[in-house]
Formats: sequence, structure tokens, C-alpha cells
Amino acid sequence: MENHLADICASIQHRIITILTNKLVKASQETGITEICIAGGVSANSGLRKALEELGQQHGWNVYIPQFQYCTDNAGMIAMMAHYKYLAGAFSPPDTVPSPRAAFE
Repeated sequence: MENHLADICASIQHRIITILTNKLVKASQETGITEICIAGGVSANSGLRKALEELGQQHGWNVYIPQFQYCTDNAGMIAMMAHYKYLAGAFSPPDTVPSPRAAFE
């Protein structure tokens, strides 16, 4: 298996990209949305970037892909915010409802 690890990883990556792009094409067709953007750590994946560029040309989409320097890992940003909240003693009660739009206080 170790002799084929690179092939296995490449196959998994290809399949994940295929699944994501198939769903994106379907969503675009169903909604008519042609402005396509990716962000976060996954946007640094060269295979996904290439696939989106190709699909954009095929389907007439406007595809927005950030430069690599802006493709940061969202988990890292969340962890840093949690670190500062911890240092400030800003703890949430157990019944707090998660929100992607929560403000840092």
C-alpha cells in the first residue's frame, strides 16, 4: 500500500473535486447563479482551482479565486479568536446557540 500512497491520495483528491464540482454545476443550473467564488483553506487546492477555472470557461461563469496568500485555514482563525476570548475570560453559557455572524466582544 505504501508503494501506491501517492496514487491513492491523488485518486481521493480527484474524486472529492469531482463531487464538489458536480454539485456546483447542478446548483448553478438550478439557481441560475453564475458568479462563483471559493474561499478558506480549500481554495488553496490547485486541483480544485484548476477545475473551477475550466468549469467557468465551459459554463460562462465569473469565477473568483483568491491569491494563495489569502487562502487561510478557517479553523486557524477560529482557534485564534477562541484563544483571545479565553484570555479575556469571555466564556459562553452552555445553552449558547452557534452563529457564523457572532461578533467579537
